[in-house]
Amino acid sequence: MTRVFRCLVALMLASCAWLPVAHAADAAPAMSAEAAVDTYITKLLAQMEAIKPLYPSDRAAYFVAVEEALTAFVDFREVARGVMAKYGETATPEQLQRFADVVRASLGDFFGSALASYGGAAFEIVPMTTPPSDPENATNVRMTVKADDGSRFEIQYTMFLNAERVWKLKNLYIEGVNLRRQYYSQFDSMMMSNGNDIDKVIDTWSVR
Repeated sequence: MTRVFRCLVALMLASCAWLPVAHAADAAPAMSAEAAVDTYITKLLAQMEAIKPLYPSDRAAYFVAVEEALTAFVDFREVARGVMAKYGETATPEQLQRFADVVRASLGDFFGSALASYGGAAFEIVPMTTPPSDPENATNVRMTVKADDGSRFEIQYTMFLNAERVWKLKNLYIEGVNLRRQYYSQFDSMMMSNGNDIDKVIDTWSVR
């Protein structure tokens, strides 16, 4: 998985500020999920070069930029809810938000560190063969990635429309591996090791 994650970094760290936003609650989304991901990734590749020089010169600012970039694309509250799964049913709203903040910082450190050695990748959106029955439903956007060593793999972005009618990421599949499920297994194991104390798990959480 190390090579896959190293290449995935290139397709994660960017801002969705380029995506048009529909402000009215009942307005149609500005673009399809596929178009949103395509726009996001295209802009990402340009932003990468602006972020990387911060790593050796101002590492604190670098990781802040990484977290900001991730937050623009990922709904970490939805990610946290999915990772907690059954445990989220008894978690308080404050615990859910705290875990979302911890996941954001943990992933920011993980992806930011991997990004420092990123060597380049090319991507291509795989068109849907069958249009969704409702284009506003949550959907998986498939993408093939060609790494700098010439190998290829597939990423699927699980996208959904948030309350502001903007497409956001809530899960990833890398070569068929469900990352939310992987992190749930880690969360579940930590809950059993900590007497089902959610606060203790949140306090000691890190992406492995």
